[in-house]
Amino acid sequence: MSGTTRADIKPGSRVKIVQKQDQKSGKLTEGIVGDILTRSATHPHGIKVRLTSGIVGRVKEIVAGDSL
Repeated sequence: MSGTTRADIKPGSRVKIVQKQDQKSGKLTEGIVGDILTRSATHPHGIKVRLTSGIVGRVKEIVAGDSL
């Protein structure tokens, strides 16, 4: 599932994000959503979140069936 719709992402969801410095390489970081930072309902490049580890990035993939 892509991460362009805010309603699909909840705190506690396991996601894969791309950090700002990794946008060119496309390197993904996996983690658990702590906070949702994007206020709009959708964003073409992915909803911006802060993981529980403190890392900020845009959601590229929601890991299916895995939330707390």
